[in-house]
Amino acid sequence: MKKEKVVLAYSGGLDTSFCAMYLSQELGYEVYTALADTGGFSKEDLKRVEERAYKLGAVRHVNLDITHEYYEKSIKYMVFGNVLRNGTYPISVSSERIFQAIAIINYAKEIGADYVAHGSTGAGNDQVRFDLTFDVLAPEIGIITPTRDLTLTREYEINYLKEHGFEADFTKMEYSINKGLWGTSIGGKETLKSNQTLPEEAYPSQLQEKGEETLTISFTEGEISAVNGKNYGDKIKAIQEIEKIASRYAIGRDMHIGDTIIGIKGRVGFEAAGPLVIINAHKMLEKHTLTKWQQYWKDQVGNWYGMFLHEAQYLEPVMRDIEAFLQSSQRNVTGTVTVRLRPYHYTLVGVDSDFDLMKTDFGEYGEINKAWTPQDAKGFTKITAIPAKIYFAVQKKNNK
Repeated sequence: MKKEKVVLAYSGGLDTSFCAMYLSQELGYEVYTALADTGGFSKEDLKRVEERAYKLGAVRHVNLDITHEYYEKSIKYMVFGNVLRNGTYPISVSSERIFQAIAIINYAKEIGADYVAHGSTGAGNDQVRFDLTFDVLAPEIGIITPTRDLTLTREYEINYLKEHGFEADFTKMEYSINKGLWGTSIGGKETLKSNQTLPEEAYPSQLQEKGEETLTISFTEGEISAVNGKNYGDKIKAIQEIEKIASRYAIGRDMHIGDTIIGIKGRVGFEAAGPLVIINAHKMLEKHTLTKWQQYWKDQVGNWYGMFLHEAQYLEPVMRDIEAFLQSSQRNVTGTVTVRLRPYHYTLVGVDSDFDLMKTDFGEYGEINKAWTPQDAKGFTKITAIPAKIYFAVQKKNNK
């Protein structure tokens, strides 16, 4: 009988390596492994992953480069919305997973797979992101999740691979690190405790610079267009350049505490020098170029966009509506932001923009008014006070 095909979302780590062999050896599937790269793998990494997949019994392995799609369909809008979950986390890994899942299920449909599989455990958010995306886009394709279903330990998986002739360096690491274009997450040890934080050595990017450096980021309609005066048509390269510069100062580190999709509280450390500098520089430019109410409603919408993205709701149609709003809000967000970098810290210095709403002939705050008279100010204040005066008058009347 012809073997059934299964496409495994493969990263090269222990869980997915176990799944690759288990699906082939124990369940008898024809295993196709696919790595959806959103910017977190080097060429050397991709080569090692491919070699490992074939050693584990995959009949075919593919590396799917979806970095630009990830930018165009997610990162761009997260910048437009200044998205920081709980005001802290730039939704690094969680936003990647949706696009990885989309790429995997599309590949599964392309080759006529009977099943799709992933190595997520039952204790995290990723299981929901993969399952939900697979089920919505291809309900006719079954989903197999050995690691979750068998409730396996790390030691069991390592021993199983050894017994079947595959040995690799899967020694227990103190921290689980997931690197991507939009930041790196660090989990383990201290992140499992409410009263501890990660030590210096836990962060992949260590402090390299001790002085001070000025960085300029130019935006055109909300998107990065230049870094330190150098124009970038490729936004991915611009993000990578900012990350390269800013990470040397060991900035962008923090601990995110929030509600998981599955209902429990979760804690994860992260470093995202590039994303945090970009988002906050962009936000500062918006303060100068957007009106009060544009900023207010964009804050509301951006918060919802980030929450839906985090909770696997990217395919919900309202997300396209929010994206349209965010895109529209950026038409005047053009200019250059100056950032001063120093060890563990950065300062937003200022902006230069033709759309700067401070650069007008109406007056200078705290200095001089040009568009109204002293009498106008007195009348405005008097009218503004009316609702409060009515309230206190009624209170006084009823308290006699």
